[in-house]
Amino acid sequence: MARITPRPHPTTTQTLSPILRYCPLCGNPMWAAYHNYRTITTLTDVLRLTLKIRRCITPACPQFQQPYRPEEEGRLALPKHEFGLDVIALVGSLRSAHHRSLPEIHQELRGRRMLIAPRTVQHLLERYDELVALSLADPLRLQQITHAQGRIILALDGLQPDVGHEVLWVLRDCLSAEILLARSLLSATQDDLADLIDAVRQALGVPIVGVISDGQPSIRCAVEKALPDVPHQLCHFHYLREAAKSIFEADRHAKKELKKRVRGVRPIERQLEKRTDPEAEVMRGYCSAVRSALTDDGHPPLVASGLKLHDRLTALSQSLERVAKRGLYQSRLSGCTHSSSGA
Repeated sequence: MARITPRPHPTTTQTLSPILRYCPLCGNPMWAAYHNYRTITTLTDVLRLTLKIRRCITPACPQFQQPYRPEEEGRLALPKHEFGLDVIALVGSLRSAHHRSLPEIHQELRGRRMLIAPRTVQHLLERYDELVALSLADPLRLQQITHAQGRIILALDGLQPDVGHEVLWVLRDCLSAEILLARSLLSATQDDLADLIDAVRQALGVPIVGVISDGQPSIRCAVEKALPDVPHQLCHFHYLREAAKSIFEADRHAKKELKKRVRGVRPIERQLEKRTDPEAEVMRGYCSAVRSALTDDGHPPLVASGLKLHDRLTALSQSLERVAKRGLYQSRLSGCTHSSSGA
């Protein structure tokens, strides 16, 4: 779809020249060939760039007649983009860190007096995701991190979005929390997973001193094949989940029995629909508290949902007993007052 509104007028002009004057391949001088013009919208300005382009004039050079653009251009924006890298960073931050929706991000940019279409926000977010993926997969950056710590504790796991689809295998370093490799595979055989482990070991050149996984048989065989002398440990979460299976079953049965004892909240709420007195408001609050307790499943295996429901229902029961005693005390006090006045 063609643009239906004119581009904003530049507020700032800048001329960029290449730092290198000699060809990086052959070492001969590069001559100034022509100028390019480009407009970039940043968070603060609409920048009009004048780019001085140089070319190598040595016929035997592989870079002969190829344009060499100013190095500083890449610091401002991606190639063939009209919005700067700072705008892409802001879009990614609003989406990832602040969980804003695309319309909300568009309104934020419009509030900064930027002329931008809603679909462009989606395009910028895609570019942000691509840049993040490239940064995570940069072997030089990963080598610097892993060489500084001197070893790797490898975590290996696979995620299958749906049955029959590819499995996304992720290899992560537990010490630096960096993703070392992510690759989709149609199968999860011993040889395929062993190749992934070998790829990480050869790319980083740092010894792998330990492996953590969920204990899947194919992963065990792959680790034994690729790293025969490296300890292989079950993931703490999976270990606790396996150890707590019997406790989890008993807790789930207890929760089911507790739910049977607090049924009948809805009929009480129906009786209170037309009442507006303070007592009805209090009863509605207790009904809401019971509903909230029933829908809270906890976070097994560390937080048992049945025990959590028992504690919340016990607190509600104690609160009701205190309210009942207070009401009985007030009724007795009211009766004594009437008796005194009658005497």
